[in-house]
Amino acid sequence: MRWLRHPLRAGFRLTAFFVVAAGALTEHFLLIWPREKGFDYVRRARWSQRWGRRFLQVLSVEVTVIGEPPADGLLVANHLGYVDIPVLAAASPMVFVSKAEVRRWPVIGWLTRCAGTIYVDRSRKADVVSVNEGLEAVARQHALLCIFPEGTSTGGDRVLPFRPALLEPAVARGWRVSTAWIGYRVPGGSAADEVCYWRDMVFGPHFLNLLALEKIVAVVAFGPTVPSGDDRKQLAQQLHAEVSRLAERHGAM
Repeated sequence: MRWLRHPLRAGFRLTAFFVVAAGALTEHFLLIWPREKGFDYVRRARWSQRWGRRFLQVLSVEVTVIGEPPADGLLVANHLGYVDIPVLAAASPMVFVSKAEVRRWPVIGWLTRCAGTIYVDRSRKADVVSVNEGLEAVARQHALLCIFPEGTSTGGDRVLPFRPALLEPAVARGWRVSTAWIGYRVPGGSAADEVCYWRDMVFGPHFLNLLALEKIVAVVAFGPTVPSGDDRKQLAQQLHAEVSRLAERHGAM
């Protein structure tokens, strides 16, 4: 494990992470939550962008953004792990849909709740229906929604087929749908093994190892807007093709 070879770097960054997390939570509970009228997704998305950029500094993530991020509607992207969240949030204020287990993670779970994250348990079909209602609540406030329709994360070697279930509100309401692709590179290391969070990895050791990396290079490429159409399965295939094209075009950077 890299953190055993660089314990001072990992320890310093872990301390910095908790300091930034404390600042983010303090701002939320003193300035964001008391001023909300209902549940303000736009305000929370902007909070997420501000603090996402600070977390990227702690992790020494250098981000290159290609293309123009959308201002609202639905954004679909490939998924490589939890680092995707601050990387995308730093590019544009947005609200995320995440797997339910993230809500129970210490510290990170609290931060995602403050950011207005919508949680889904994909093993429960009824849960997807209730999540779609949450997506519509975000869209009514004209906040940008981001989903990862692969349903899981990968090591970045491919884009898995997109699941269509969470695309139903976009088709039903005619939302604007956009695409993005994310990729990572670790100088002198392996992004698949050290940045991507997939397979049977355990969060604690993975995060400590991440903190010990000298630098992470991230690329976010935003693609074109895709018509939502009237068939969610067809839309899923079209969006998958667009994200795959972005991967082919920018994956060598």
